[in-house]
Amino acid sequence: MLGTKLYGPGDVRCEEVAEPKILKPTDAIIKLSASCICGSDLWPFRGANEVTEPLAMGHEYCGVVVEVGSAVKTVKPGQFVVGSFCLSDNTCPHCKFGFQSSCEQREFMTGAQAPFARVPLADGTLVATAQLPSDDLIASLLAVSDVLGTGWYAADAAGVQEGGTAVVVGDGAVGLMGVLSAKQMGASRIIAMSRHKSRQDLALEFGATDIISERGDEGVARIKELTKGVGADSVLECVGTQESMSQAVNCARPGGKIGFVGVPHGVTFDGQNLFFQQKSLLGGPAPVRRYCRI
Repeated sequence: MLGTKLYGPGDVRCEEVAEPKILKPTDAIIKLSASCICGSDLWPFRGANEVTEPLAMGHEYCGVVVEVGSAVKTVKPGQFVVGSFCLSDNTCPHCKFGFQSSCEQREFMTGAQAPFARVPLADGTLVATAQLPSDDLIASLLAVSDVLGTGWYAADAAGVQEGGTAVVVGDGAVGLMGVLSAKQMGASRIIAMSRHKSRQDLALEFGATDIISERGDEGVARIKELTKGVGADSVLECVGTQESMSQAVNCARPGGKIGFVGVPHGVTFDGQNLFFQQKSLLGGPAPVRRYCRI
């Protein structure tokens, strides 16, 4: 079968790969209904991450189960399932605490840009729908496997609350899902930091009340201006650069929370600065399985 592999910056190939097989009793094989490109794929594609060997691409996925290992109990052949990009058993102490993305058996999904894929830890990773979805729902279910859960985690980690003020740094797919999540959580003011007209329009459609195009110190000053000098209760950092992280930290009010889900590249912190700013930071790979209840 054909699968997609990344060989290096700008070098993506679709080539013959072996069909997946059950390797462990906890595995499942699924026939992919949809998969997609993740923002994290762009880092190695652009050369920000070193690629030392060909990487099988595809960790946002959904499809139909075709085979399961002997230990798999929660899904069966014929069911439509959505999986997380982080593979987890959903039973270890970290999973039970709600951080399946730090599971003691954690693996990261690969190889889902192909007709079939092997999913390890199937019981803890895959969630079945009640019935086979119609074709028009598949794209929405695909979003559950990563981007929607990551945006929701950014808002959750940032402590977005009813009536609060939230700032979203980044206007990619995760940032836009962060806007949508903050709206669902009841934030009364949602400030999206975006320079792209099409994404600004989507952010407004998803619930943003304000758009700020400035960056760096100018962007922080605009946030302070809109919040009467206070800063934001919650900040969602959805990029992963030094500039975006510094902007996120500086936009938050004292006692505010920053949920950061952009994969960090070159990000460092000034400990003394953080100490006196008195702000909370929580982030990392999103525990998508925590939120996945179809």
